[in-house]
Parts: sequence; structure tokens; C-alpha cells
Amino acid sequence: MLLENKLLKLRAPEPEDLEVLYIWENLPVFWETGNTRQPYSKFALKEYISQTNTNLYESGQLRLMMVDKSTGKTVGTVDLFDFDIHHSRIALGLFVAPEFQGKGFATAALQLIEEYVFGYLKINQLYCHIAVNNVASTNMFKKENFSETVLKNWIKTGSGFEDIIVFQQFIDDYLKR
Repeated sequence: MLLENKLLKLRAPEPEDLEVLYIWENLPVFWETGNTRQPYSKFALKEYISQTNTNLYESGQLRLMMVDKSTGKTVGTVDLFDFDIHHSRIALGLFVAPEFQGKGFATAALQLIEEYVFGYLKINQLYCHIAVNNVASTNMFKKENFSETVLKNWIKTGSGFEDIIVFQQFIDDYLKR
């Protein structure tokens, strides 16, 4: 299977994911670095799940659920979004639930997504915005040889504005590994 390795598999959202998505999407601690400022209703999430069969090339986005192969538990999500066909680039969002962090799921998911984006879809660029204070994520992207650029005062937080790092990986660099 294309979206699977020893640690996890990535799959499309299913109706049974409603409860866990409801919890994760409504964690205010993650709103600050994302684009959400309000809670999601179960109705809205149910509608979202029912419409996720939309083609990446039509919708410009794709959500996948991370599933721990050893336990079968859903541990996080992968979002591909802002797909720009003309410029051949797509943005990445990774979320691992707090209780599953530090176990290698994010790195395993990132490697699967790189294989999917570059090896299967043949997209030129994968990029991600990471807050500079997110040390675990910045270290992961550096280990995966993503290039980095700092955007100053990019996100507004409760304590003011913070910088983010744009991490980029290009198909040519990925294929050279």
C-alpha cells in the first residue's frame, strides 16, 4: 500500500472519526498557530467527513488520518492543502494528538507524504509553516533536509507576533536522496 509503513498507515476520514476530530479540532491550544478561531460543531465535521471523497485536483486539499499499525488507534491527521496546480506546490499540516507525541508518528507520516507527493503525484514542492518555538517540528523538518526561510511577525499570539519558519522540500532534492 502506498500510504503505509512499519509504524503507521494513512487513510481517508471515516464517519467513526467524528468524535476524535471533534475533540482535536476544538482544542484552543492549537488555534493560535492555525487558521481557526472558533469551535467546530459535530454537524460541520460530519458534513466535512461526508464530502472528503472530493478529488485533490478538484478541491485543492486532502485530509488523511494517521493510524498506529500496532494498536489500530487513530493518532493524528495529515492535511495537504492550498494545492496550486500551475506552480506545482502544496502545503502540509501534520497533527499528532498530545498523548501520542514523541513516538515517531509525525516523522513516519512526513516520510509517507513525501513519497506520495513526490513519487506518486509528481508535485514539485511540498511546504509547511512551523512556529519557531515548535522545536520538535523544526528539528524533524531539518532532519528530513527541508530548506528553511523565516517569516517575521507572521502569526499573532496572545503575547504578540511570532515568527514562523517556512520549510520547503523540492522533488529534485527528494529524488537525490
